[in-house]
Amino acid sequence: MNKFQKQAFKDRILKLAKLKSTGAPSDLAFRFEISERSVKRMVMEIRVEGVNIRFNQSIGSYLIEENYQ
Repeated sequence: MNKFQKQAFKDRILKLAKLKSTGAPSDLAFRFEISERSVKRMVMEIRVEGVNIRFNQSIGSYLIEENYQ
């Protein structure tokens, strides 16, 4: 996977997280035809970039949490 494909996957994860419709990491892996570990690595990279993204088990999706101060 090159850096452009990786960025496209990360953008898709962010869009789906905003819609609360990512599904579980295994669902994303199946959808993107990559490993579940690659999905988790990309989510970690998104976090490092400053986005507060977390998996919510009750709805079964990643969510982007707003910072409340």
